[in-house]
Amino acid sequence: MGNGTLGPWMTLFRAGNSTTAVFGVFLGSMLALGELPTDELATITVLQGISVWSFMCSWNALNDYLDLEIDNVNRPSRPLPSGDISVDSARNGIAAMMAVSILSILVAMNIAIDISGSIDDWYPAIIIWIAALFLLINYESAGNYSLRLKDRGLPGNLAISLSVGMVVLFGAAGVFEPFSERAWAMFFAGALYNFAREIIKDIEDMEGDEGRNTYAMRVGPQKARSVAWILLILTLLSILLPFGIGILPETHLISVIPAVVLLLMVKPKLMTAEDREAQMLVKRSMYLALAAFLVSSLMS
Repeated sequence: MGNGTLGPWMTLFRAGNSTTAVFGVFLGSMLALGELPTDELATITVLQGISVWSFMCSWNALNDYLDLEIDNVNRPSRPLPSGDISVDSARNGIAAMMAVSILSILVAMNIAIDISGSIDDWYPAIIIWIAALFLLINYESAGNYSLRLKDRGLPGNLAISLSVGMVVLFGAAGVFEPFSERAWAMFFAGALYNFAREIIKDIEDMEGDEGRNTYAMRVGPQKARSVAWILLILTLLSILLPFGIGILPETHLISVIPAVVLLLMVKPKLMTAEDREAQMLVKRSMYLALAAFLVSSLMS
């Protein structure tokens, strides 16, 4: 699929972050079922995980492919600017990963049809996958018919955040529970976490993003940090609300304490313009919140 060793490809695909998305699929299925999926449902969930992983790999590689000029300034050590992977090889890798994603979802769909006798009970999973593809195309593409979300500031940040949150809904829909209240609660929390983090990452990248229409470039770093903090306050509410409305048990309050503590530590970092440290704290808090939702759902 290209030049060099496996390492540059794992970097191009952001394999670690993509693997986190697989965890999101399993989290969605477990939130919906209240237990680990078994038998055919387990097979479907695994195939969905493969589909999401390869989809995210393709998206991440496409992002680097289209941002090559910017990354020459911002991230010259990335695989494409450094020459570790050629542009042609990256293009082939993007196509190959998307092909794996499509094949995996088709196999999962066939198993679901065997279980229920038709696609009627499983079509929400297909809709979610197509919606994610729609966001990908309209985020990355600069074509005449594209929404060009990447250059629209907050709408682009929101598109990425929704696509990340939809992974949980995808897992729930895969086990025939697309309207699971627990999965939807995690969707909102995950989307808000990522929305705030995307804004902070844009502040961090302002020097190399000259010419791009990011929200931070448009309104300045201080106002962007304020908006990010408001979103994090909403995030805090979203991870506590499931207890308040009875979706998750009382133990959820205990489970989310580490995530809440890290979230509250973000404000001082934003006030001192330590944007890298701030967005990493948001990321760690999000992972702890995911774990808390999982523990709470299995205990209820």
